[in-house]
Amino acid sequence: MVVSCIAFAGLWVLIRLISQEMHPFAIVVWRNFIGLLWLLPMLLLTPGLLKTNRLPGHVRRATSGVIATFATFYAVSYAPLANVLAINYTAPLFATVGAVLFLGERIRWIRGAALAAGFLGMLLVLRPGATEMSPGLWAAIVSALATAFSLIAIKALTGVDDARAVAAWSFILTTPVSLVLALPFWSWPSAHLWPLLIGLGACAAAGQLSLSKAFSLADASAVMPYDFVRFALITAAGILLFGERYDMLTIIGGAIILGASISLALRERVISSTPGQTRSPDT
Repeated sequence: MVVSCIAFAGLWVLIRLISQEMHPFAIVVWRNFIGLLWLLPMLLLTPGLLKTNRLPGHVRRATSGVIATFATFYAVSYAPLANVLAINYTAPLFATVGAVLFLGERIRWIRGAALAAGFLGMLLVLRPGATEMSPGLWAAIVSALATAFSLIAIKALTGVDDARAVAAWSFILTTPVSLVLALPFWSWPSAHLWPLLIGLGACAAAGQLSLSKAFSLADASAVMPYDFVRFALITAAGILLFGERYDMLTIIGGAIILGASISLALRERVISSTPGQTRSPDT
């Protein structure tokens, strides 16, 4: 999980740098294609890793992943990094709401309190009426919603499929789709951008592999607290590299959102480890 945090922090920094000369939607294509090239040796050395019997699950994950990636790249390019990250942390909260609406799960006071705290944190970050809702911030909200569906799909897949396959399928399925979607915004990168794009693909591949591996080795409740590493790195990058300035409410709001997400993960572990307990009556 720590490797994942470092990789994704590096990814966001590279997105911001490259987006100064390329449209973020074009960068998504290179992220997917070069990330797949980084994974190619692993695929060639592991025959039979990719199985098609769970392809529908991978397609569902890739569908939400395409939306999340395009929205995230746009948000990172045009909005303050810490604000985008704080909004991105609401994905587990949206996933919980989705489980209530579409899977019939119930909310009792522990999960209800975590959800209330998380959305309060988002209000602190966004401050409706006091902060202008730029297209970048709206894109961050879309990213969080799409990421919520991706989290559900990843969790379902890592329980039955190899973590490496989960990461690889996400690149294989999203690369051609992202190319078609990005054609209206396409431009070829300048020569000096190629090292950054290669690094971008490496960060994407390493981040996806390590994140899938983390969820396959341990409960979300065990790995989620380490996501504070990503919060610290990306906030520091925004301040030191891009001259961004954040007020205390943004930092506090982001910490509250992440804390609420960790509380939900801890509650999931309690429910799943209680003998005879089912998810529906006590969530």
